[in-house]
Amino acid sequence: MILVIDTSSPNSSVIATIDGHRMSETVSTGRGLDMEHLRRLARMRITKVAVASGPGSFTGLRVGVSFGLGLAIGLRVPIVPLPTLELQAARSDEPVTAVADAGRGRLYFLVPSGAVALGEPGDIPTTYPLVGRVANREAQLQASGHRFKPEKELRRLVEAAEKMLETAREVAYGSLEIEYMQTFSASRK
Repeated sequence: MILVIDTSSPNSSVIATIDGHRMSETVSTGRGLDMEHLRRLARMRITKVAVASGPGSFTGLRVGVSFGLGLAIGLRVPIVPLPTLELQAARSDEPVTAVADAGRGRLYFLVPSGAVALGEPGDIPTTYPLVGRVANREAQLQASGHRFKPEKELRRLVEAAEKMLETAREVAYGSLEIEYMQTFSASRK
């Protein structure tokens, strides 16, 4: 069984399992990781752990990646990072712009064939429909000319993860990197 952990959003987390052709997905909103659910999963035969590696919520990423890495090390199974925005984009067969909350009114975004960027809703090209988890930002994005791809036209996150795992590479435990993107600096006056 492959355990997939995505805690990149500040308002929800996804715990998914892929076991042959059986897949399950649990979304927790506003509560963080469901530790009891994770304890039950940890007792199952996990053969690989995949974690959303960012960009995303600083604390959320640290919790999810740390748990996934600790579990993988403890079970001596491979760990696979899945970039958050690529994971969201993999939910669609058609080109989409993947978005995620970045805090302070900004969003991380990834346009097809582009690089991950950080900006405000008006900075995001409106060429493609959006896909992603953004807390209470839909109205602001729509006011900037964006449209979300309807959820019913998207794969579940677990299905997108399964698709990405076909080509994703395992990494050594000590080389798993989290992509925070934002830089923080204090200025002195």
